[in-house]
Amino acid sequence: MESVNELGDYLRARRAAVTPADVGLLDDGPRRVPGLRRDEVALLAGMSTDYYIRLEQGRERRPSEQVLRAIAGALRLDDAAAAHLFRLGLSVFGTAAASTSVAPELLRLMDGMRDVPAFVVGVAQDVLAANALARELYGGFARYDNLLRMIFLDPFAREFYVDWDHAARIAVGNLRASSSQFPRDERIEAVVGGLSVRSPAFAGLWARYEVRPRTHEDKHFRHPRVGEMRLHFEALAVTSTPGQHLSVYSAEPGSAGADALVLLGRLSQQEAASTDQDAPAEEGEVRS
Repeated sequence: MESVNELGDYLRARRAAVTPADVGLLDDGPRRVPGLRRDEVALLAGMSTDYYIRLEQGRERRPSEQVLRAIAGALRLDDAAAAHLFRLGLSVFGTAAASTSVAPELLRLMDGMRDVPAFVVGVAQDVLAANALARELYGGFARYDNLLRMIFLDPFAREFYVDWDHAARIAVGNLRASSSQFPRDERIEAVVGGLSVRSPAFAGLWARYEVRPRTHEDKHFRHPRVGEMRLHFEALAVTSTPGQHLSVYSAEPGSAGADALVLLGRLSQQEAASTDQDAPAEEGEVRS
């Protein structure tokens, strides 16, 4: 997953995503490659074209904070994208390994959220734990194991996500943000490697190098048993375990989404009751 010149890869990808009109430059017609030219980025950042080219080609390895700040402004990077640029340019990365073990206290908290879907994800978007309502929400997927695998490799995803393109782009941007914090995480490398081979859609989005941590957004689902539902998503960082997030869906009281969650809860209870009835009785237990 790592590149010999990751800073240069990032600069090229971000340069390709900016048009002359975005930065107030005249568009002089069709271009050989999309986005800004290297001399235009240098002009906007107030540096020589030669220096910027050396930086992008990996021949200049020690840019100053002032240079990186100027490039971030020239490329119109948001806070998350600029932070990633600084990590690459200054070679400042976290070294802590991401844990896949969910604390018992967090499990109790999540299971206590009986009216909303809640689940814990790791740095590679593996579902590490989920409450009953979350399992019911994602029940149409063949496996509820990794959100990226589900989006890109499970055909059900294109039915479940009303705007699949948006969901896919957000998920990949979120994985990029995780890879920025944990650049040598073996699980992230495995997910990226596997999906790059099996999903051209994922490979194309990954190459765009968008760094977009997913913290909150409104989501639109099409559930096979409940129908369409609009829910609000919040990702809460687990500060005691870096890399883990508690993801929670909620709905405005009195809204159609709230009604859908109530129905989803009833379905979950029915599933649980059915499972209890089908489970073999313990020795000496009398089942009703």
